[in-house]
Amino acid sequence: MTRSQAIGVSERLSAVTSLTSSLEYLTQRKQTRPGGLHHWPTMARDRHGPPLTRKFLDVISGEKATAAVHMARVAVSAGLLLPGRARWRGAGNIFLGVTTAALHARHRYGSDGSDQVSVLVQTATGMARLSTRPQTQDALLWYVALQANTSYVISGWMKLLSRSWRDASALSGIMRTATYGHEPAFRLAEKYPKAAVYLTHGVLALECLFPVAYLAGGKLARPLIAGAGAFHVANGLVMGLGRFVTAFISMHPMVAYTSTPRTHPSVAGRDDRALYAGAALLAGAVSIAGVVAVQRRMRTLEGCSHSAYLTTRHQNELQYERSEGDDPALPVLVFVNGMVSTSEHFTWITEKIALESGYGVVTYARAGYAGSRYRSTSAYDLAESVDDLVDLTRGVVPEDRKVVLVGHSLGGELARRAAADLGDRLQGVVYLDSSHPDELNRSNQQSTSAEGLVLVMNTMVRSLNAGLGILLARPAWVQALPANCRTRVFAQYTDVRLWEAGRREWEAVEREFRAFDGKLPTIEAHALVVSAQQTVDRDPEQLLMHNELAETHRGEGRHVKSFVLEGADHDSLLTGGRFATEVGRRIIAFLDETQAADAPRVRVVEEAAQ
Repeated sequence: MTRSQAIGVSERLSAVTSLTSSLEYLTQRKQTRPGGLHHWPTMARDRHGPPLTRKFLDVISGEKATAAVHMARVAVSAGLLLPGRARWRGAGNIFLGVTTAALHARHRYGSDGSDQVSVLVQTATGMARLSTRPQTQDALLWYVALQANTSYVISGWMKLLSRSWRDASALSGIMRTATYGHEPAFRLAEKYPKAAVYLTHGVLALECLFPVAYLAGGKLARPLIAGAGAFHVANGLVMGLGRFVTAFISMHPMVAYTSTPRTHPSVAGRDDRALYAGAALLAGAVSIAGVVAVQRRMRTLEGCSHSAYLTTRHQNELQYERSEGDDPALPVLVFVNGMVSTSEHFTWITEKIALESGYGVVTYARAGYAGSRYRSTSAYDLAESVDDLVDLTRGVVPEDRKVVLVGHSLGGELARRAAADLGDRLQGVVYLDSSHPDELNRSNQQSTSAEGLVLVMNTMVRSLNAGLGILLARPAWVQALPANCRTRVFAQYTDVRLWEAGRREWEAVEREFRAFDGKLPTIEAHALVVSAQQTVDRDPEQLLMHNELAETHRGEGRHVKSFVLEGADHDSLLTGGRFATEVGRRIIAFLDETQAADAPRVRVVEEAAQ
């Protein structure tokens, strides 16, 4: 394709996308009225942003205004389908791109990747039409072509992270869904499994290797573009993604133009400086990402000014922080974090305890987390983390002081298992929305979410290893933590070591929890069991299992309490200041009660010894 042909074909294909989109919305006007998905007064309740932006959205999102914009888009799109190269076509393309972006908030339900691609192509072709310089036009065509390559490559490699795509079960799985499914295609995939495997792996190869279109003098461009086009047509017919066909194919002319060797007459004089500029920007971005990753790793490993280290029987080196507390006669609380979590998650609670009680506090990072080193040479199982916890407790807490283990999520299960090894030194266990060793067998929700969790961890490990941590934004839960620990927590969150440790632990959790025989041994220690309301509301079986944890502690002389923290979820129980402060208050009250209950017994023992 020549430069002019690439621009012309792309703008017309993209115009078809906009025409289809606006006609769809105009024929579904009832959705903009009360009760519809696009009723703006209802949608606007959740809108955010600057006042000027909200005012603009209110104006353009009125039912009549939206209809007028779509009718204008229909007229402009139809005009762009006509032959010609006039510069007004550039203004038309810009209008379509801008209105697609402006209407995105208005049509939150129903917008998809085709709209994003349309904005990209229409903006680029519009600017190319308005420009009189071939160099500027080539830069814009290269921009779209590089975006096309990026979208295919990222889509393909992300699919490779999923087991269902690798074992080719994804095709039949998608075809049996209600939203994107197609019963005849599903039956064909089930009837001819080998063909389904070839087709699935063919899609993966097409997407992952799309940039090879630029190799061998561009000879591979035609079959790759044809394959990608056939892929989108099939998606349109089978999955109902009609707008995806013209939207994504509208990028292909740019790929055809830029992949043609410069010696070919049709691209004579093509300016490829945009490619080199893109490569330089990529190299610079990679360098910056590397520096940021190194800085975050250093911040993760260095710990706090008062961090100390202990080597366990498995040769793991644990980083920990300790506060003695004001009263040496009171027990020390050892906090055990959950999987893919940090010791700083407990900051709201530990600050509450340190300020308002005399209890000592120990927080630590399990092997592989934060500044703790995983150096064990044996195959990992949960018993290793339990041994590490026991070794840390014995090595850090003075022998004349009792211990209270406080565990969140998986940390609760590790604390439960460590209780037997600590014997008389253990005064109590505090379970914070704890895991239960039978939850994967008894909870459908926990069991079905297991594969998704594996996918998330694999994605994070591979993405962070690829240096993409610089692209991560701070999650809301990080911002909810005390300000003095947010930077360190975010550094850990973007460090691949945390996710590798979590993946290692999850493999052991899934193996051991699914093999659990259903018997919980009795624990001769006090217990406080805290459940998050959203956890037990979403899955009532969790409350039953939490009650079972409490029952294992019941017995003569043992103080056992349970409560559900209203409004909290699994994470905000720790990270939300209001919820965590309440948890800290409850822990202090519980420990004060156990101290009062144990006092008469302690006096009897002391008198007998005398």
